[in-house]
Amino acid sequence: MPLTLLGRHNPLASASEQLKVLEQPSPNPSFAAQLDRAGLYPLRATGITVFQINVGKLCNQTCRHCHVDAGPDRIEIMSQETAELCVAALARTDIPTVDITGGAPELTPHFRWLVKQARGLGRQVLDRCNLSVLLLPSQADLAGFLAQHQVEIIASLPSYRAGQTDAQRGDGIFEKSIEALGLLNRFGYGRPDSGLSLNLVYNPVGAFLPPKQESIEAQFKKELRAKHGIEFNRLYTITNMPISRFLEFLMESGNYDQYMTRLANAFNPAAAAEVMCRYTLSVGWDGRLYDCDFNQMLEIPVDHGAPSHIRDFDPVQLHHRRIVTRNHCYGCTAGSGSSCGGTVA
Repeated sequence: MPLTLLGRHNPLASASEQLKVLEQPSPNPSFAAQLDRAGLYPLRATGITVFQINVGKLCNQTCRHCHVDAGPDRIEIMSQETAELCVAALARTDIPTVDITGGAPELTPHFRWLVKQARGLGRQVLDRCNLSVLLLPSQADLAGFLAQHQVEIIASLPSYRAGQTDAQRGDGIFEKSIEALGLLNRFGYGRPDSGLSLNLVYNPVGAFLPPKQESIEAQFKKELRAKHGIEFNRLYTITNMPISRFLEFLMESGNYDQYMTRLANAFNPAAAAEVMCRYTLSVGWDGRLYDCDFNQMLEIPVDHGAPSHIRDFDPVQLHHRRIVTRNHCYGCTAGSGSSCGGTVA
């Protein structure tokens, strides 16, 4: 398929066009066939322990690997009405974790309201933070707000080296990230016995799988502590998903077929049994429901009779729904697996 179909904000660069690329004839078995061989087809949810809310695509960065295609010019932002529907749905359940993501979720108008409401319901709240947002003049009090409400921070940092981080996230982002991490450390994040968790996320810079999570975590801790005095709790490795900007990169660099084969050859039944869609419900900025954030970006809503919008939220139907899968799902089942909380097997 011509690369021009995937140009950023090109009208043809739609979810349907991406799916055409992902579903085109291939020497690799389909993801559904792999699940069937593993005795996991059709894949079903095992309950909901993570209520993930994507509040929009607005972001102060434009990262090369971003599966959301987020940036400063995006106007997709969750409304107050939809945010209220999310809280009402949450209140009807005992789902323990609320995972707020974006874009840069902190830039949306209802982020702090959602945090307060979820914490008021006694739920753990995760903020997927790009770090540099903490340094914006309009967010001068953000670190303090997050600490006050004991929000767990999950922050992206592709490398402990400036060159690799800037190559993926933009010039000067590494320096800003280190400054923001230092700020969070001063509030107690990542410090022993503070109760304030600071976890980092590593994405490979290129068309390959991440290394073992434990080994690279140890290397990150050693380098960041020695060179910058930074402390954090955990490092999660996440496989780059072949969608949106990363799919465009794969095609432009001629690595698409090789990457998909690498993912398919590394299919791990144990990881497939523990994929995050089995315990996560993802809510889009417009209230539509998805099995995961990646399906959301490909506009593949929940299906097979489950309610598809937060206004129709029904925990009984959603808790054990049939998961919708496509070939991009190989990204979550390769090697040790990949989820919003790192490896799964």
